[in-house]
Amino acid sequence: MSEAFYSQARLYDLMFPGGGPAVDFYRADADRRGGSVLELGCGTGHKLIPLASDGHPCVGLDFSSDMLAEARRKADERGVAVEWARGDMRAFDLGRAFDYVFITANSLLHLHEAEDLVSCFRSVRRHLAPGARFVFDVFNPSVRLLAEADGVRRTRESLSFVDPERGRVSVDVAEAYDASAQVTRGTWHLSTDSEPDFVVAPLELRSIFPQELPLLLALGGLRLVERFGDWSGRPFAEDAPLQLCVCEPA
Repeated sequence: MSEAFYSQARLYDLMFPGGGPAVDFYRADADRRGGSVLELGCGTGHKLIPLASDGHPCVGLDFSSDMLAEARRKADERGVAVEWARGDMRAFDLGRAFDYVFITANSLLHLHEAEDLVSCFRSVRRHLAPGARFVFDVFNPSVRLLAEADGVRRTRESLSFVDPERGRVSVDVAEAYDASAQVTRGTWHLSTDSEPDFVVAPLELRSIFPQELPLLLALGGLRLVERFGDWSGRPFAEDAPLQLCVCEPA
C-alpha cells in the first residue's frame, strides 16, 4: 500500500497541491447525481473537501492515518463538515449506502492483485444506493513509457516545490516495471541542497490495461457504463492519457 510514501502528508500536499480539472469534474458530476458521497483513498481531501463545501454529505476513507489527520485539519480550517474513516478499500463496511462513490488520482492502483481489485469493487457494490454511480480514474498504460522504466534515478523537475521550513525541494524518482506483476516499482527521493534524501520512500502502482477493466468490474458486480479519455469528457481512445470510468451495479 506504499504507506511510507503517504506518511509525509504536509509534504505530499506541497508536491501535489490539488485543484485543476479533476476537482472540477468530480464536483460537477457529484452535483448532477446529488445526494451523499463516499471517496475511497481520499488522502488529504483534495477532491472531497470541495464536494462537501458544495453541500454534499461526505465520507472519506483512507488507509493512512497521517493523510486523514491532514484532511481533517484542512476541513476544520475551512469550516467544512466531512466524516473521515480509516479503512482498507479492499474490504470495508460503513453500514450505509451512498449516491456517489469515487476513487481518484490513481489510488485504485495501490491494489496490485486482481483479487484485491475485485474485492474492492464488491465492497463498492454493497455501498451503492439505488441509481448510484461509481466513478474512478486511473492512467492509461503506455507500453513505451513502461519499457523506459529502467530503474535509473532521474529528477522530476515538474514535481519540485518550496517547503516553507526547508526551502526548495527537488524530487528524484527511480522506477522499474515488473511486467509479470503489471506493477511499476519506484523509489522517490526528496532532497534539499543541505539535506539530501531527507525522504526516501517506495511507491508501487499497478497498471490496469483497458481490455481487462470491464472483466475486473464484472467480477465485482459492476458494469462499465462510460469511459472517457480526459477530464473534458473526450471519448476514450488508445492514446488517451487516462481512463475515467463511470460504473453502475451489473
